Amino acid sequence: MSSLPGPPEGAHVIADDAEALKVAAALAEEFRTAAAERDATRRLPHAELERLSASGLPAITVPAEYGGAEVTAVTLAEVFRLLATADASLAQIPQSHFVYVNVLRRQGSAAQQAFFFGEVLAGKRFGNAQSEAGTKHLQDIRTRLEPHADGSYTLTGVKHYSTGALFADWIPVLARAEDDELYVAYVPRDAPGLTVVDDWDGMGQRTTASGTVRLDAVPVPADRVVPHHLTFRGPQLHGALAQLLHAAIDAGIASGALAEAVTFVRTKSRPWFESGFDTAAEDPLLIQRFGELAIQVRAAEALVAAAARAVDTARDGLTDDTAAEASIAVATAKVSAANAAVETGSALFEVSGTRSALHALGLHRHWRDARTHTLHDPARWKVQHIGRHVLNGTPPPRHGLL
Repeated sequence: MSSLPGPPEGAHVIADDAEALKVAAALAEEFRTAAAERDATRRLPHAELERLSASGLPAITVPAEYGGAEVTAVTLAEVFRLLATADASLAQIPQSHFVYVNVLRRQGSAAQQAFFFGEVLAGKRFGNAQSEAGTKHLQDIRTRLEPHADGSYTLTGVKHYSTGALFADWIPVLARAEDDELYVAYVPRDAPGLTVVDDWDGMGQRTTASGTVRLDAVPVPADRVVPHHLTFRGPQLHGALAQLLHAAIDAGIASGALAEAVTFVRTKSRPWFESGFDTAAEDPLLIQRFGELAIQVRAAEALVAAAARAVDTARDGLTDDTAAEASIAVATAKVSAANAAVETGSALFEVSGTRSALHALGLHRHWRDARTHTLHDPARWKVQHIGRHVLNGTPPPRHGLL
């Protein structure tokens, strides 16, 4: 098993929402520079993730009582959107990190919170090992936590699509115990019996290293296991927060693709001879199309921001009604942002012309990233839940994917 460099010593601690947004914007500009090259050569972003950890961004949701900034969902979503405008893979890698920080906020004991929030403030990163291949459906989790007399466990199973695991210090693993309920085991990246395989071969999100995690009788102390099933026994925001970050990534992809199209048409495109104009940017048909795309992108961004406000409102007063409103708002934003990302990534070529299709330019990464990332869960089911809620007042399900 290869060993990765540890987190930066003395990671910066971000003070508040304003600083988080400022840091995210600066990192996005830095990461944008070599994004096409990283995608083309599949150069995994080890150095960039160390920069991310050193910046303090991975700790911005740590509660204030533990020394974190405890930023709003509005700020967190905007951080992800900003990063995704530059590099969608880099933006996706810490998505699970924040999800599993949130699991600790909801179900971790005081001792677990103190320990793991300290780890996060020190620059440590969480990955994920939750999805499995070859099972009946997404929630057919077969990885097992086998108990021992001393209260510890042994963890056995195989996980796929494990975004962030290759770069992580801790890997949260979704598993079932003897009671068949869901738990999360927080396992060190270098635990005996744990292997992370870099076998991700997707057409998009190429540098997320979303490969396989193999767990062969991995020892897990009792104080590293969290009862995740309890999250879903009352109103919850687990799914809304996770899906909000995915929606923000999609909105960022759309925004980044539109910006690339603008730059290309302004600097490289030739006008169509029938337009009668000297530059492509003066063509009224192109202007019309850019207006349509801008409306779609801005609508997606607005819906993501509205969904984030709904999550914040629900967090301040969590009830069945506020949780349902947050889930529906996030589902609405996710459908809109996914459509905007895929369409804008494709329309980039429509408005830019033949030369934009040159492989060396790497502009196709926006569409490939959008098409790949939006496959996480089907938008058609989100539309179903939105329709049921609007028409019949049916609350959304508490399964953590809405």
